[in-house]
Amino acid sequence: MPPRESAFGPVHVLLFDAGSDQEGIHSLELNGRTVVLMFEDPDDAERYALLLEAQDFPVPTVEVIDREELEQFCRDAGYEGRFVPAGFLPSSDEERLLIAPPERNMDVSTWKEQAEAAGLSPDQAAAGAGDSGSPDPELEAFRRRLEGLL
Repeated sequence: MPPRESAFGPVHVLLFDAGSDQEGIHSLELNGRTVVLMFEDPDDAERYALLLEAQDFPVPTVEVIDREELEQFCRDAGYEGRFVPAGFLPSSDEERLLIAPPERNMDVSTWKEQAEAAGLSPDQAAAGAGDSGSPDPELEAFRRRLEGLL
């Protein structure tokens, strides 16, 4: 029997330590919800990864995954999957976070240990964006220049 084709097709996600036992998926905390971004356009995902890197985040890799499979993962983990279509233009501050990370991010230097302490498996651990740290003016200026390219 041939493999079942997804009605949605592939999406692009940001993974930390891709392919390792400590793999984690990038997520955002939005109004108490953990949101995983699913980019239609790989260039949008790459741009988002560069913006994270500009904020001294660990550098994620862009990986292609079947959208249906990712949505199932999100449901199982209690996350919300958000599809970001190619050419997406935000109409609110919350939607802006779908194309550019928040100015302040969680400290992810110990995300693996924090995930283990919280009882999460590595593939459930999410390196998310939150409210700690303070923005660096130089990084903020760089982020704005990158956003201008969008």
